[in-house]
Amino acid sequence: MILFDGVCNLCNNAVTKVIKYDKKNAFLFAAIQSKSGQEIINYLNIDTTKIDSIILYEPNISYDIKSTAALKVMNDFGGFWKITQIGWVFPESFRNFIYDYIAKNRYNWFGKKESCMIPTPALKAKFLD
Repeated sequence: MILFDGVCNLCNNAVTKVIKYDKKNAFLFAAIQSKSGQEIINYLNIDTTKIDSIILYEPNISYDIKSTAALKVMNDFGGFWKITQIGWVFPESFRNFIYDYIAKNRYNWFGKKESCMIPTPALKAKFLD
């Protein structure tokens, strides 16, 4: 399960890419602003005012945020995406510094929607409300 900022253009584009490369059909999605997203965030006791990040949630196992979540998602793609795994050689603090810089500027650089994206009927099953 990937929780993402549903009004962020960068985040929505990233979700579209994940869907495209998710050949194993491993991921479901929920906008952080959605009812399901809020329920999961509350269950995990995550303060989204302090953690501006995607959240990779594996029920009954764990959850990851920021660069760790992104690297784990990309690891699932295979192919040339395996090159992104070089990111693991960098300390998490360095990776998250870069992640946080992009996250902080994402609305200025990529824009923001007025409301969360609405998946097409073909993709509806991949999204929780």
